[in-house]
Amino acid sequence: MAKSKVVEKDKKNELDNQSADIELKGQSKNEESKGGKKKVIIVESPAKAKTIERILGNDYQVISSKGHIRDLPQKQFGVDLNSLKLDFEIIPGKESVVEQIKKMTSGKEVLLASDQDREGEAIAWHLSTILGVKGKNRITFTEITERAIKEAVKNPREIDMNKVNAQLARRVLDRIVGYMISPLLWRIIKDARSAGRVQSAALKIICERERERYRFVPQKYFKVWIDIAGLKAYLTKVDGKKIKPTDITEEISKDVLQKVKSVRLVDIDVKEVRKNPPAPFITSTLQQDAASKLGFPVSKTMKIAQELYEGVDTKEGHTAFITYMRTDSTRVSDVAKEAAEKFILKNFGREYLNESSEVASKKGSKTKGKMQDAHECIRPVDVNITPEKAKELLDKDHHKLYELIWKRFIASQMSSAIYKQYSYDFESGKYVFEASIRERIFDGFEKVYTIDNEPSEKHKELKVDQEYLVEPKSAEAQTTPPDRYTEASLVKTLEMEGIGRPSTYATIIQTLLDRGYVVKKRKTLIPTILGFVVNHYLEQRFPDIVDKGFTAEMEKELDEVENGKKDWKEVVKSFLKEFNKDLERAKNEFFAIDFDTDITCEDCSGNYKLKVGKYGLYLHCPNCKTNKALKSDVFGVIDGNKLYVLEEQESQEENGEKNSVQSEESSANSGNRKFYRKRRTSGSKKSSTKSASSKAKKK
Repeated sequence: MAKSKVVEKDKKNELDNQSADIELKGQSKNEESKGGKKKVIIVESPAKAKTIERILGNDYQVISSKGHIRDLPQKQFGVDLNSLKLDFEIIPGKESVVEQIKKMTSGKEVLLASDQDREGEAIAWHLSTILGVKGKNRITFTEITERAIKEAVKNPREIDMNKVNAQLARRVLDRIVGYMISPLLWRIIKDARSAGRVQSAALKIICERERERYRFVPQKYFKVWIDIAGLKAYLTKVDGKKIKPTDITEEISKDVLQKVKSVRLVDIDVKEVRKNPPAPFITSTLQQDAASKLGFPVSKTMKIAQELYEGVDTKEGHTAFITYMRTDSTRVSDVAKEAAEKFILKNFGREYLNESSEVASKKGSKTKGKMQDAHECIRPVDVNITPEKAKELLDKDHHKLYELIWKRFIASQMSSAIYKQYSYDFESGKYVFEASIRERIFDGFEKVYTIDNEPSEKHKELKVDQEYLVEPKSAEAQTTPPDRYTEASLVKTLEMEGIGRPSTYATIIQTLLDRGYVVKKRKTLIPTILGFVVNHYLEQRFPDIVDKGFTAEMEKELDEVENGKKDWKEVVKSFLKEFNKDLERAKNEFFAIDFDTDITCEDCSGNYKLKVGKYGLYLHCPNCKTNKALKSDVFGVIDGNKLYVLEEQESQEENGEKNSVQSEESSANSGNRKFYRKRRTSGSKKSSTKSASSKAKKK
């Protein structure tokens, strides 16, 4: 059966529509019926327009603005810093779109149905200003279904100016930072492309992690354990005191291997453990799960999710599959809860229903108190379109993401999984070994969400006070540095720190990659030397801009603007007060890129310095005055006032790489081993297993 043809969203046209022949849904019909009674609905996406018009039929004409139509000028600042009056202009290339929209809406009732987040509200406001429409002309919805669209059309509201003002404040703050700092950056660092309010804080986080990895000194320790009845029991106590694995010395390891020949089972603890279902997806958790389970970059996840929300062409017509994908809320509507309940009852039984319908929707969201509004979670619009049915309607990647969303939502509305947990304590002289194992007795939500391997049953034969022969094992290991960020782990950190919005994370990451400040190798994000230099400059001259606490506080203030608690102009003026001090200092004080390095000069054996010239960063030897280009594939860490180069090592995974697609997180493990500190490797685990295998024997 033919797969769907996905309606691609043309991102370029959102900012620069080069063609005057704009796709305005139903334009020819409108020309013929000019003066008719049709109502006009304006959305920002052609795909969304197509889905909505299919639902509403002939009574409504649905047209698309193809994204923003008005913005601050591209070649001018556009902000009066005294009055904060904003000079908006039609985005170049969008003039014909605006003229056609004016023509097609003339004398007709207009409803503005752009997305319900801040950007969508701002688009609606710009459209209402240009078209001169006032009053209750704004409609919003979280899903593009017949019920939701018709309900929205019946209940238009006025434009939410608090939400618009929050977007204006963000836009002005970003314009100030980009317009004021970037020229200074270009003056100092020729290769630098730009500085951004949120991207700079994200860059610092990535650089700090690389610096932390560089400074890391591995410590040797030992893992000591016994294998018994299918269990692996680790050494956890010595002389009655708890001991961490990293505190187990070689002496302790040798003593255990020499002296422990048998152990006595001193305690068995059995208890019931409930594993609660996950919360349904919000934007950030969808990005993280899609990265770790599907290997999707954040940008790909958001692109596919948007298409699933707006609608794709299927054999059953242009159809939407999921709710709005930019949300901080785990809330589930009553209608969706009821639909999920019916599905679960029919397919699994009453025992699989969530004990409390509120549990999953309240659990797991770390964004309480900062939701942009009463959005819903990300969920399927129709739970009866199972992944099996969707497979016949969607292409491979769209189906993968839909399946992830569908399973997560259904699981969130199901009952907890129940396990019986067995904990065992074994004793031999002054040493205690502990092991635990879980046995699932009811699968609950895991019936659709996860599959666990069934554990061995041998441990049930163990008896308290019984003694068992064992052969202890030991393995030498080293502590490892913190992993480099992947897109998934960076998103998680940005969310936890309150930096930016989940809807902006894809843009933040892509901007850092496009600017050459960060590269992605084997799924991990590695700061380039240019990235370190830019971060160093910003840390020295604009510390607030790269400070994650300051950036998070700005996000809170934008939330307060949206909630009507703060005036957007006051927020901007407060920012300017401190920012201007840093700006004046940066303009008036000399700043030079002049770092010591550990790179040896090939001519005189001295050490090069890192400098910047007409063509960007280069190496200069102060002894013999020779210069050398800095290759783009060289990685390093700037720590203090010195550049330390990282040598690239061939990772174990590069030879005999598996053909199967690796998830982002598993790929990241090999990527994190690819670059090592020069003259100080982090080391890899060395096996010193004393016994290859052993069986527990009853004495």
